[in-house]
Amino acid sequence: MNYTPNELKNISFGKSLVRGYNEIAVDEAIDKIIEDYSNLIHENIELKDKLNVLNEGMQHYKNIEDSLQSTLLIAQQTGEEIKKNAYGKAENIYKEAELKAQKLIDGANEQVIKIRYEYEETRKKLNIYKTKVETLLLSQMEMLKQTVDHEEEIS
Repeated sequence: MNYTPNELKNISFGKSLVRGYNEIAVDEAIDKIIEDYSNLIHENIELKDKLNVLNEGMQHYKNIEDSLQSTLLIAQQTGEEIKKNAYGKAENIYKEAELKAQKLIDGANEQVIKIRYEYEETRKKLNIYKTKVETLLLSQMEMLKQTVDHEEEIS
């Protein structure tokens, strides 16, 4: 059974006729026990209070840790999402650039075909013109030759 300091104060010892206890020595011992016991109770209460304060502080830091872990997880998810969006945008930009490049190439190919067609048409016209001029010159030379031949015959 645990005694309170007051219970210890009120304990009384019976006295025997033959060999009794020294009342002053017993009272001093009990007073010392009461004082030690009171100190232990106060120390125990203080330690329990400190333990509660430390548990509350630990719970506070545990809450902060949970909050930081949650924040870190959200930051990681946000980072992954940003990275995913960036890759998506980069892919879209790449595809758009490919389409523009293909349009430019197609346009350039069309211009090359058009220029080649125009070149061939011009070459044909030049050959036709050259042939006409050559024919004209030959006919003029033939006429000149006939005129010269005719004049020689006359003279």
